[in-house]
Amino acid sequence: MNTPSDLKYTKDHEWVKIEGDTLTVGITDFAQGELGDIVYVEVDSLDETLDSEAVFGTVEAVKTVSDLFMPVTGEIIEFNEILEEEPEKVNDDPYGEGWMIKIKVTDSTDFDSLLNADDYNSLIGV
Repeated sequence: MNTPSDLKYTKDHEWVKIEGDTLTVGITDFAQGELGDIVYVEVDSLDETLDSEAVFGTVEAVKTVSDLFMPVTGEIIEFNEILEEEPEKVNDDPYGEGWMIKIKVTDSTDFDSLLNADDYNSLIGV
């Protein structure tokens, strides 16, 4: 199980890379493993400002569809368009080419709710 220590995590199994007031977001290695083969990623909230915990899209695997949740309040400024043609990137490289969205943060106090790698590993029982 890969849980990079330089990232933050949510209880909804998403990872967050903080770069100033821009965040890159994807699902964790644990989440992609639980979902299985990912066949479709949908983000229909590009250029929208959403509250923390709001649904920003869905990820569809062979056997299930799961909602994707905003880790913080902010505006979705970019969607990883590679995933339209190659959704399997989420399985192959969840922390790299499998990223999903970029968010411009509007409320940095939301960072307080994010987990570090050790806390996330405790959450998933590693």
